[in-house]
Amino acid sequence: MKQVVQNYKSGELALLDVPVPGCKPGGVLVRSAFSLISTGTELMKVSEAGMSMLGKARSRPDQVAKVVQSVAANGVPATYRKVMGKLDSYTPLGYSLCGVVEQVGAGIDDVKAGDLVACAGNEHALHAELNWVPKNLYVPVPDGVAARHAAFGTVGSIALQGVRQGESRLGEVALVIGLGLIGQLVTQLLNASGVRVVGVDPDPARCELAERLGAAACGDPGSASVESAVAELTGGMGVDQVYLAAGGSSNQPVELAARLCRDRGRVIDIGKCRLDLPWNAYYEKELDVRFSRSYGPGRYDPEYELQGRDYPIGYVRWTERRNLACFLDLIARGSVDVEPLVSHVADFEDAVETYRRLEEGEIKAVAVLFRYTPASDDDAPAAEAPQVTVPKVPEVPRPSGRTGAARRSGPVRLAFVGAGNYASSMLLPHLTGRDGVELSTVVTTTALSAANAQRKFGFGKATTDLDAVLGDPAVDAVFVVTRHSSHAELTRRALLAGKAVFVEKPLALTEEELAGVLAAVEESGNDRIQVGFNRRFAPLLREAKERFGVRGGPASLRYLVNAGRLEHGSWYLRQDTEGSRFAGEGGHFVDTASWLLDADPVSVYAAAPAGGEDLQIVLGYPDGSTATISYVTSGPASFPKETLDLIADNKVLRLDDFVRAAVHDGRRRQWVGSRLPKARDKGQNAELAAFVKAVRTGGPMPVPLESLAATTTATLAVRTALASGVPVTLAGAR
Repeated sequence: MKQVVQNYKSGELALLDVPVPGCKPGGVLVRSAFSLISTGTELMKVSEAGMSMLGKARSRPDQVAKVVQSVAANGVPATYRKVMGKLDSYTPLGYSLCGVVEQVGAGIDDVKAGDLVACAGNEHALHAELNWVPKNLYVPVPDGVAARHAAFGTVGSIALQGVRQGESRLGEVALVIGLGLIGQLVTQLLNASGVRVVGVDPDPARCELAERLGAAACGDPGSASVESAVAELTGGMGVDQVYLAAGGSSNQPVELAARLCRDRGRVIDIGKCRLDLPWNAYYEKELDVRFSRSYGPGRYDPEYELQGRDYPIGYVRWTERRNLACFLDLIARGSVDVEPLVSHVADFEDAVETYRRLEEGEIKAVAVLFRYTPASDDDAPAAEAPQVTVPKVPEVPRPSGRTGAARRSGPVRLAFVGAGNYASSMLLPHLTGRDGVELSTVVTTTALSAANAQRKFGFGKATTDLDAVLGDPAVDAVFVVTRHSSHAELTRRALLAGKAVFVEKPLALTEEELAGVLAAVEESGNDRIQVGFNRRFAPLLREAKERFGVRGGPASLRYLVNAGRLEHGSWYLRQDTEGSRFAGEGGHFVDTASWLLDADPVSVYAAAPAGGEDLQIVLGYPDGSTATISYVTSGPASFPKETLDLIADNKVLRLDDFVRAAVHDGRRRQWVGSRLPKARDKGQNAELAAFVKAVRTGGPMPVPLESLAATTTATLAVRTALASGVPVTLAGAR
């Protein structure tokens, strides 16, 4: 296996081939998924290794003192050999990661092979493909927490222990000096505790980030704005507590702490900064100076860390391991958001180059993650990457010479199950008064809504009795436009009743629901189904695709969906019954991408910030094409909802929110339609026309059932990918 190492004498960094560690009793063997670079602690160590011997001595006076003691005890030659031998050795880097348990040692019963765990320790959670981790230095990752976020567990525990040492109380005001990785996490933890925070850092970008994540105000340590903010928030009394999360040789942080802290306030040192305390300032205010020791009680105790001897909770409430579990729980509940802190994600194979770029300032980062590739055949993990099987679509026998159901001689008679906002605004206006269409019956759960729909759109009948509609031989097709949780069951029943079905997205919220729909197709021999994936029918997009032409090679597709935030109380937010928001509407975007790429996806990867709804989804396709869907709810409402770029063969197809499109072929830009924005048309009218035509003529449905099933499977696989933190293979995909 490979591991990042450094020679402290020469400063050399290397990605070294090392033996796989054994799985000893009392711990687990973990295959890394993501490990976190501590841009403060680790870069300081890397920087020190590049110094001259004199520089190293100046930076570590504690080690120099040990050398002097060794010289006195052992003499110069022996001490020299000992020191040079230690310096001229490879040492590991890293102390915070998330990975999958590959093997369980004797005495471990709280996890099993295949479980996702967060790991801590500068001897056990290293930048390496495999690590052996003792029991008290790992915790299972809660459901819903992505692996890349769980990799923050150790640094989160450091910040959490610092906050505990500060004994923060609801309503207090704190000053956080240093807004690097630890400072940003301390700020969020204090904010979650009901403490108002003023941040200090010379980097304006870090100040802006801290304010976005909850700080009341932030500024440069030399600016008057910081003192003004403290005075305003505290009535001139000074902050209750100061957290020193800065590094470096300047004594400015401790001097600033004394100036802005209240009488008998608390100063907590978390980072590694100069601590020449101004005696008068600290004495006159009787400031309480405290130190925070790493991840919490148990740190540096070999009986706790290596032998697994826990401290009784009645005596030590928050140990290293309990802090680690607590921080992951805060991520799971959305109280802490680590995704905005991720400045860069690098492949583990590029580790040495990544350190170089960080040290030379090419990468400006708060947090950097290493992403590990799946194991090779010679070094395969016990737990395989997750797979989701695309259901096999039943083959429905057709009458000789036919591709569909019987041709209708009269109007196509439609029944609507549900008549809410979407049906009333986006579907029914395109059907009312359409030649060859008869709005037969509307079914709703309340009599009044059925009556309103009948009056507004001219339905022949209004009822609350679904069975009466399904049993009516005069009804040719049923529209299912109800809440998401009922779609699959209503579709299944309509298929079994022999009706053609138009079901608004989603077709299903779970794999079991999708399987139930396909079982109904097989049982009834009725595959006359269309899901409301209307964007592939949008005239502007269809024309743009035609002008783009046939691809000769793989494509890259980028799709930004500025979904916006939902209003409080929206039923879309009822995830326990209606599924996630993306499960409800994400099929739109998966289908559009697949239609543009002329294939169904074969893999799905997804990542999301903790506690948020923003998603980054990468779909892989058989020919090597990829589609990245950025589904965000945090964007401004003034920005377009959907923008799309398709890039291949030295050409670009650009779509701007279904009002304007262009194709760039390397020589010129070819506008689709007109340069001027058109009325937004997302294809509902054309989609409905295609569905009605298929029902009337008995021809094939507008979208093959195989594609509908594949899109639904890929959409649902996003949940699996988020939970696992690794790509999901869609087994059986075409």
